[in-house]
Amino acid sequence: MAKVSTHHSHPSLSHLTVTTKGRDLDRVENGLGRALLPREETSAAAARRSTAMETGGPAAARSSSFATPGPASWPHLILSLRTWAARHFHPEDQAPDSFLERFHEAELKEVASRESNTQSSVGSQEPPDRGRSAWPLARSNTNASNNTEEEKKKRTLVVDPSSNVYYRWLTAIALPVFYNWCLLVCRACFDELQSDYLILWLVLDYSADVLYGLDILVRARTGFLEQGLMVSDADRLWKHYTKTWHFKLDVLSLVPTDLAYLKLGVNYPELRFNRLLKISRLFEFFDRTETRTNYPNMFRIGNLVLYILIIIHWNACIYFAISKFIGFGTDSWVYPNISKPEYGRLSRKYIYSLYWSTLTLTTIGETPPPVKDEEYLFVVVDFLVGVLIFATIVGNVGSMISNMNASRAEFQAKIDSIKQYMQFRKVTKDLETRVIRWFDYLWANRKTVDEKEVLKNLPDKLKAEIAINVHLDTLRKVRIFQDCEAGLLVELVLKLRPTVFSPGDYICKKGDIGKEMYIIKEGKLAVVADDGVTQFVVLSDGSYFGEISILNIKGSKSGNRRTANIRSIGYSDLFCLSKDDLMEALTEYPEAKKALEEKGRQILMKDNLIDEDVAKAGADPKDIEEKVEHLESSLDTLQTRFARLLAEYTAAQMKVKQRLSQLERQVKTHGGGHPWDAEAPGDADTEDKAQ
Repeated sequence: MAKVSTHHSHPSLSHLTVTTKGRDLDRVENGLGRALLPREETSAAAARRSTAMETGGPAAARSSSFATPGPASWPHLILSLRTWAARHFHPEDQAPDSFLERFHEAELKEVASRESNTQSSVGSQEPPDRGRSAWPLARSNTNASNNTEEEKKKRTLVVDPSSNVYYRWLTAIALPVFYNWCLLVCRACFDELQSDYLILWLVLDYSADVLYGLDILVRARTGFLEQGLMVSDADRLWKHYTKTWHFKLDVLSLVPTDLAYLKLGVNYPELRFNRLLKISRLFEFFDRTETRTNYPNMFRIGNLVLYILIIIHWNACIYFAISKFIGFGTDSWVYPNISKPEYGRLSRKYIYSLYWSTLTLTTIGETPPPVKDEEYLFVVVDFLVGVLIFATIVGNVGSMISNMNASRAEFQAKIDSIKQYMQFRKVTKDLETRVIRWFDYLWANRKTVDEKEVLKNLPDKLKAEIAINVHLDTLRKVRIFQDCEAGLLVELVLKLRPTVFSPGDYICKKGDIGKEMYIIKEGKLAVVADDGVTQFVVLSDGSYFGEISILNIKGSKSGNRRTANIRSIGYSDLFCLSKDDLMEALTEYPEAKKALEEKGRQILMKDNLIDEDVAKAGADPKDIEEKVEHLESSLDTLQTRFARLLAEYTAAQMKVKQRLSQLERQVKTHGGGHPWDAEAPGDADTEDKAQ
């Protein structure tokens, strides 16, 4: 039973509402609810009608009929039914029926609440459920913009773990952690240190506690990646943080154990030893610093030395505490009697303990032998720790030194192999000296890095960005490339090869076939006469040459040959772009190729180095020859593919013939019946596989 009603109480919101009674009642997914609700409603309506008939007759009955659920009150009835069903049958009504409902469950609750608020603000005659659909997907699509706004509201300040802000905060929180690890044990063992500077320690302690508390807030707002995206929801960030062991340690490190000061006094800094649980922040700071520094090997060595010093420092403090527990000067092993002025000073106490700890842990000196059992036990533990420290030092320092010298050893191996080759081939001493000097120049100027080897583990996108960052400005200096599109420049940048020339080396000679163009990165080149002495001009950083010869411009009087002698005055660093690499890049940019050829033609015309008649003539035979060669190579490829396909076709045809032969034998065996009446199991399997 459907009903159509038009509301005009709000002219700006007049609309057409279609309500289906049966469909709305079916949303109550409980048989008892469907059975009881109409019965209760009918009995209530009958009671009202009978009361009206008794009191006021037919007129009253007619007036009371408007109180029954008539056409104008159906929306309120439907809303009441839904509210009652949600209150009494919540588990069944909330059970998701599909993946979409499970996926959009949270969003649909927000949508429903927003719609009900909107409808209540419009008026009581506006159906509260007008904007809702029976389908969750439709409701979510209708309110997509509102969901986006809600998500934006949920977003909060997120700290990126890879940002500089996070690293600066790590630096700030590492300072109080390092302070606690170094001074708490020292203050606990040396009473004078705690009592003489009490105010300073209290200020530093509670300043560190403030930073510890702020660090919990920073950790709670530290983002993490999920499916490659940074999570920015505050609730999810907090849940993620509370599930980690860092959260438990952070909370334990802030337990106010120093409240015991009120009873025991302030001379017990060991009550704050729970602050040492924050050590993970110090390790994280060291790890991130190692990845950021340009001298990781030096940092690792310094880090290792720092760890060893902290262990020696703690061991010295523990030695002094044991001596205090046993009694100063009671035997030769403990710290001497502090009643003597020589050993009563704080500085002498710490330095003596540090000296004893260093001798014991490094096992390189003689110390007084222990006397009591606890002394023996402590010395045994110290010896074991010392052995571990010695092994750690030897292993780590050895690996660090080998890593630092790895590039030098590899480079020296190359030089040795070249020397052996030149000795075997009896190369002249002059040439051998030039080769060795060239290698020395490479090493002295740190030009031994193989860029391809270093960047091979990077994705192509990052390789391109690095090449653009390093070489793009250099390539833009070339006239013919100044107006090229960005895609072509990126292709060319990736094909630039660094080259180093020694003093006196000829980069090119007059009459040579031009197969490369060069861009000077560093150094000086001279354009010289045929005698090799007379210099016409000197080329310096940023200059380029050979760009016309690699374009193979039709009508050029010099063809593709070099027109000058260019020699390196000193050591010169050049970028080289070969003709093959340029043509390979231009195959994807035909318009750019035409533009480059036109620019080169204009340059030649300006210098009167082009034959216009030849340039206006037909196609260059060389171009036709190159096209023919390209077609021949393509034809070879097609022939290879065709031969492979033909072999596959022949094999498939043989299999079909074998199957037909098997089928004929089966027909003969079963006496002229139809093949499908006596189909063998193997054939059925074959047909199933074919299907």
